[in-house]
Amino acid sequence: MSVPEHIPSLTSEFVSTAGGYRALREQAPLVQVKLPDVDTPMWLVTRYAAMKELLGDPRFVRDAAKLSDQEGPSVVDQMIEAYGLPPEFGDYNGILVLSDGDDHLRMRRIITRAFTARRIAALRPTLERLTGELHRTLSAGRDAELLEELCYPLACAAICELLGIVEIDQPQVRKQMMDAVSGEPGRLVPAFTSMVERSKALIELRRENPRDDLISTLLHVAQEEGDFDQKQITAIVMVLIDTGVGPAAHFLAEMILALLDHPDQVTRLRDEPELLRTRAVPELLRFTSSVPVGAPVYATEDLEFAGVSIKRGEAVIPGLLAANHDPHEYPDDALSLDVGRELGTGVGHMAFGHGPHYCIGAALARLEAEIVIDRLFLQGDAPQLAVDRDDLEFAARPGDGVHLTALPVRFPPLADHPRSWR
Repeated sequence: MSVPEHIPSLTSEFVSTAGGYRALREQAPLVQVKLPDVDTPMWLVTRYAAMKELLGDPRFVRDAAKLSDQEGPSVVDQMIEAYGLPPEFGDYNGILVLSDGDDHLRMRRIITRAFTARRIAALRPTLERLTGELHRTLSAGRDAELLEELCYPLACAAICELLGIVEIDQPQVRKQMMDAVSGEPGRLVPAFTSMVERSKALIELRRENPRDDLISTLLHVAQEEGDFDQKQITAIVMVLIDTGVGPAAHFLAEMILALLDHPDQVTRLRDEPELLRTRAVPELLRFTSSVPVGAPVYATEDLEFAGVSIKRGEAVIPGLLAANHDPHEYPDDALSLDVGRELGTGVGHMAFGHGPHYCIGAALARLEAEIVIDRLFLQGDAPQLAVDRDDLEFAARPGDGVHLTALPVRFPPLADHPRSWR
């Protein structure tokens, strides 16, 4: 790859303090960047239309191993080594997240047989009950830290309920996930290893004692498929825990912060509660985009894309946050939050990706968001930040922007008779 003398590195400082994503998007729909600790330069897609085209283009694949003539480790392999992850991390992600074509479609079809709309909808009463209990406990104490005390417990409970992890074990799963997203090898690696072992043990337990949960359904499907084995089921469980707890919890926290930053939008939601499901949650997903960049894809041939010549084997990464703030797609002030915004055809944003790898857990994320907004902002008086806005702390996650480390709030006294928009 021909590398310019200077290309930007997607450090959290760059994308937050320098307005990096905005600057890159204004520069071109495709720009060359580097991730910290990764030697290989890559292309970043910065605009919505190019992103949609990329994620549906069969000339790009996620599995770098398909490019057998390429030398050196892939971008993902370099990131695994740089961040101190065990090699098995790539094996488990490779089964679903980094697969392509017929292999990926088959695995996705198997998962969707277990991860059904009915199963997600059935979670609503449990998640509403848990959110209500957490809210009552936190508001009674007045001061609370919502990321650890509300967002992580709710996101973890949702995935654990789906998988059949009993309530008594859920705090340990939650701790492991918080260790995993810390980015600290001393916490991350043991957490990953423990999650793998826990997943394998749960699979064996459900093999002997099946229940009405996702793992039991996957085991039943495995019997029908024949060559669908424990390693693949473990990979699915790991992916669901990895993507369904940490990112979901941080989305909820950043969604709450966005509403606290925009009290006028909360007022509008109270006046027009029907917007919650139809427009507000999709807009908050667009606005926050808690997964700023997606998994890299690789060109399978020399090609032209978005006006740039890309060589076979070069990596391209989807800038999901950059695309979601693209004024070409959202001409009515793309950088503002508008809970009544009409997003257009389809999903209307890239927070869950697009195409064959569109997030399987999208419906669950939307459900969690609806429940939290309803409870915190529509059923009673909303909480307020317990610290100055400028005193909130954010953690650097290489190549992935910045994320809240805590969301301290102060609750008003809990109303005796909470109102609801439903």
